[in-house]
Formats: sequence, C-alpha cells, structure tokens
Amino acid sequence: MTGQAARRSASAWRAAAVVLLLSAVLTGCLYPKEQLAQNRMPPRDAVRIVQAAVEEYRRDTGLLPIRNADADTPRYEKFVVDLARLLRTGYLSDLPAAAFEKGGNYYFLVLDEETEPTVRLLNIAVLQKLNDLEKRVKEYAASHGGALPAGEELYPSFRLLDFDKLGGRKPDIRSVFSGQPIHVLVHESGEVFADYAADIRRLVEGKGTAPAPDEDLRELLVRETLFVPVKSPVYHWIDGDPAARYPDK
Repeated sequence: MTGQAARRSASAWRAAAVVLLLSAVLTGCLYPKEQLAQNRMPPRDAVRIVQAAVEEYRRDTGLLPIRNADADTPRYEKFVVDLARLLRTGYLSDLPAAAFEKGGNYYFLVLDEETEPTVRLLNIAVLQKLNDLEKRVKEYAASHGGALPAGEELYPSFRLLDFDKLGGRKPDIRSVFSGQPIHVLVHESGEVFADYAADIRRLVEGKGTAPAPDEDLRELLVRETLFVPVKSPVYHWIDGDPAARYPDK
C-alpha cells in the first residue's frame, strides 16, 4: 500500500469512527425522550390483557378479582383490580408495566362491576397531587378561621383554588384525557377536585349531539377513553356547557 493510500485508509477509518461515536451520542440523547413518549402512550394492550384476565377469572369463579373497598370510597377509585391474585392464580403471566405494582403510574379499576365489568385506568400521580392539595387546603382553613383559599366561582359551590392564597409550590396537574393543564376546584366543603369540563366539551362537540340533561357526563369520558376522571365532580349538560355539581359517593 502506498503512503497516499495508507493515509486515505486511515482517514476513512477516522471518519467511520466519528460517525459511530456521533450515532452513539445521539442515540443516548434521544432514547430517554423516546422512552418518555412511550410511557405517555395509553397502555391499550395492558388494559386489554387485564380485561381478558378479569373476565376469565369471573367465568371460572363467579367473583371479581378486586380488592376490598370501603363503602364511602369514591366510585372512580373504588374497585382496584387485584393483579397479584391474577398473577398468583395464573390468569396473568406477568404484571403490566403500567401497573403501580410494577412501578408504573396506574391502578387498574373495574367499573360497572354488577352488570358489565369494564377495566379502566386511574392515574395515581394525578390522584396524589390532588389529595396533597386537599390536605393543604384543610390546613389553610384550620389556620384561617374556616376560610378557604378560593378565587373565582366557576360553578355553584365550586371555586378556583387560589394558589397565591394557599402558598407553597403549585403542582403541574394535567388532564389524563388531553395532557393539557386543568383547573383545580375547591368545593365549599373544602374538598379539592379536577375540572374536566374542557375534555367533556370536546367529546360532546365531536359527537355533535347534546347529552340528556340528567346524564352523568363522567360516563362519557370513561366510555370514550381508557381512563377514569380522577377526583372529578359530576357534570351535566346545561345551557350548552358542562356544569359541575358535588358527587354522590
């Protein structure tokens, strides 16, 4: 090999090495973002697998594989699927990656337990943030003669939570349905709720048909998505908009 050829060969090797190095660096930089995007995707396959396991378990035993819950547990937090039982009895081969029990962000819930058991997801991070805010609101009320850190009234008995009054860190709370930031409401009782009116409005407008006045519009969210409305008031369609009222347990 001539000296010129050797130099060309060495240059080619160096160029190839640089390309490989850049590829590795870019892959290392991009992979976490790709992984994050995957984690944000609705785990449809997991819901489908757990739904099938729940149905098979019910056919075989006549029972639902759910944890015990207090009578006053809110509807959309109540019947958590006992994934460990399904795994132990062979109805699941592994725990879903999305499950809290596997380090994920969700509880798997059973709705319509007496008629047509349906599996949906409860976002634990959103629930915890709202529960933490409710605790702070009650502490505020206790130290302010019962006054609430409340701002503008959005619905009868519901006001926006005033974070300036409440003080401390304002958490980033986003809708499980749209990924958009949502209002946090405080009821006159001191309970804290998430406002899903914008999500409901989008679904209703997409369907092009106004709901019945007595329809619980939380059911629309559950039917059309994989998720339950965490810490939600009841909504009815009134004068062309969702209107919130305090939920029955």
